[in-house]
Amino acid sequence: MPVSGRFVALLAAGLVPLVLFGTTSSAALWILGGWLALALLMGVIDTVLAASPRRVRIERDVPRQVRLGEQATSVLAVTNAGTRTLRATVRDAWDPSAGAPRMRERISIPPSERRALRSTLSPTRRGERRAHHVTIRSWGPMGLWARQATLAAPGRLLVLPPFNSRKHLPSRLAKLRELDGQTQLMVRGHGTEFDSLREYVRGDDVRSIDWRATARRQDLVVRTWRPERDRRVVILVDAGRLSAARVDDEVRLDTAIESSLLLAALATRAGDRVDLLAFDRRVRGRVQGASGPTLTNRIVETLADVEPELIETDWTLAPGLVRGVTTHRSLVLIVTTPDAAGSATSLLDVLPQLTRKHVVLVASVVDPEVWQATRDRSDREAVYRAASAERVMLDRARLHQAMRRFGADVIEARPADLPPAVADRYLEYKRAGKL
Repeated sequence: MPVSGRFVALLAAGLVPLVLFGTTSSAALWILGGWLALALLMGVIDTVLAASPRRVRIERDVPRQVRLGEQATSVLAVTNAGTRTLRATVRDAWDPSAGAPRMRERISIPPSERRALRSTLSPTRRGERRAHHVTIRSWGPMGLWARQATLAAPGRLLVLPPFNSRKHLPSRLAKLRELDGQTQLMVRGHGTEFDSLREYVRGDDVRSIDWRATARRQDLVVRTWRPERDRRVVILVDAGRLSAARVDDEVRLDTAIESSLLLAALATRAGDRVDLLAFDRRVRGRVQGASGPTLTNRIVETLADVEPELIETDWTLAPGLVRGVTTHRSLVLIVTTPDAAGSATSLLDVLPQLTRKHVVLVASVVDPEVWQATRDRSDREAVYRAASAERVMLDRARLHQAMRRFGADVIEARPADLPPAVADRYLEYKRAGKL
């Protein structure tokens, strides 16, 4: 039975006779005993007069989803269905990562009336954040004792990835327009499609001059080219144990999601088809058949609740997953971070199967603290740390060299730099006509 500070103070007042008359006085003991009995009786009466917390109806209104870094408002409607005034303390319990303030709000609700309690949620992690119960502590009119009940009030808020790399999209779209022949800069790469004719300007490649059209118009005319459209981009996201490591206070999987979102947004604007699979030993998320703005929304919603599993990723699934998506030549982006030869063995085994038909790009996150450790030689401990960091970098360099021997391209960068680096490499492939 919850008791208040008032009741404790009421009990403490019974010690006054002991202080005045001493602990050996029988009168003081009788007064103390009577006082304790009176306090307990008042507490019981207060509890009887308190409104029943089980005659309270709870309704929760919370947005379906919110992006990480934004805020959402949760509204808790408390209805007093009893016949007595409800004087209560309400505690709403969300997951800690939902970013809810510590909510212990006192309310007074007459019979058959409702009050709305609002709290602002500031999630600190993506994924599904839940609230299961609400605790109602109903106090009596004297505020001595309370009746308490925990009522079911389920709530669910899906926290989406923030897509912070969206800020890099306008500059990459400008480069894409240059490739697409929508500005004065026209480029020609192997395998690109003929677009149109225009007058020659200084700086154009003379190999693009169309001599037949020049003879007809009496002016130099060049052909313009645009990258081929309707190509396939398949993104494979490693959701195994390697993606659980934190780099720059960000989980590697979150960096993989940012890289995937930026590439998907860019590729779909270029007219290419993008498919995504997140897997470890099973497929954890799949996005297929979407395009345009729907594509990024699907990726965000699909990957929002995917958390890294502390198991080794089965890379032998990769060729079959790609074949299940497309049988045509495609760009296959593999977002993972192999740290050692042992963890990369299965990936190296399947790379020849992928590179035989597809353009394969392996994107990985590099930890800047490892590079910084190689620069510090201030004391003995720092020297040992630097030696260990050098060994890590050498192992990674050998892995990247092995991947390149198997025909894959490799790119590594810090978490903030990896998404734009992947987008730039995609544009390079477009410029070179590899896609």
